[in-house]
Amino acid sequence: MINYIGNRDFKHDSESCTGVLVTNLGTPDAPTPSALRRYLGEFLADPRVVEVPRVIWWFVLHGFILRTRPKRSAAAYKKIWTEAGSPLLTISKRQAAGIQKYLDEHTTDKFHVELAMRYGKPSIQSGLKKLQQANAKRIIVLPLYPQYSASTTASTFDAVVDVLKAWRDIPELHLVKHYHDMPDYIDALAESINEHWQQNHRAEKLLFSFHGIPKAYFDAGDPYYCECHKTARLVAEKLNLNEEEWILTFQSRFGPKEWLKPYTDVTLKELASTGTKNVSIVCPGFSADCLETLEEINMRYRDLFLQTGGEKFSYIPALNDCPIHMRALANIILKHG
Repeated sequence: MINYIGNRDFKHDSESCTGVLVTNLGTPDAPTPSALRRYLGEFLADPRVVEVPRVIWWFVLHGFILRTRPKRSAAAYKKIWTEAGSPLLTISKRQAAGIQKYLDEHTTDKFHVELAMRYGKPSIQSGLKKLQQANAKRIIVLPLYPQYSASTTASTFDAVVDVLKAWRDIPELHLVKHYHDMPDYIDALAESINEHWQQNHRAEKLLFSFHGIPKAYFDAGDPYYCECHKTARLVAEKLNLNEEEWILTFQSRFGPKEWLKPYTDVTLKELASTGTKNVSIVCPGFSADCLETLEEINMRYRDLFLQTGGEKFSYIPALNDCPIHMRALANIILKHG
């Protein structure tokens, strides 16, 4: 028998609101092997992330990966860790606050925004609990993944529903699947690239680097690959780039199986070795700067390009909590609100 959870502070005449759960992937509590072991143990145990028979994967995960990977990952996190903590978490907090501020200033409807991470803290359960305490009769779930994938967006929806299964009063639920081609989002990306070029330099080649997924997921029907291509194409059109001036690539592959191609690191080596001296790289799938952008792209891949013949490497930061991004995300919420 399920023990249904209620709101102990609930009153039938309490003012209601629209709750907004803004979510991202997550981050370890500290740049240490023990913290990474906990975080990776939760992340890599998700069957949406690794689609391998559970019994086999349990032995691989606990017998090998969690014995070796946490130390390497902790060393990478140490390179980007700040006094305020994980960049992803600190930026995500600012994003939630920025969205709340925009909604407060641009609508008379009552919204209550909470931040949650799919893995780690603050948890989806804690975020939903705060919305319940705020008497949210409608909840909009906004995963900050512009392009949908079963391994990210769908996993977030799974976690939300798992929590709501135990609620006595289920709120009206709106799940934002994607916003990869939303005009406000495309405009924000194009504006951020233009501003970066004005302050730095315009490169010979612009790389759109997205987080990869196994090719088998795409073959099984995941729309992620197509949505990444549409985002890049729309931004390139907005910037009036011809086909020779930009390229789409995929980063962060893991394990021996084939992932979506072309790979970012391989492409950078090929460009440098064939005479391209100047590249800019932007990561439109990441709403906030994190390990994959700050350490993988702007440190390791920068070194790779410069060491193989390149001369200038320019990383264009994620949209983070810039005003045009906050406006775009708030407008998504208002559209569903």
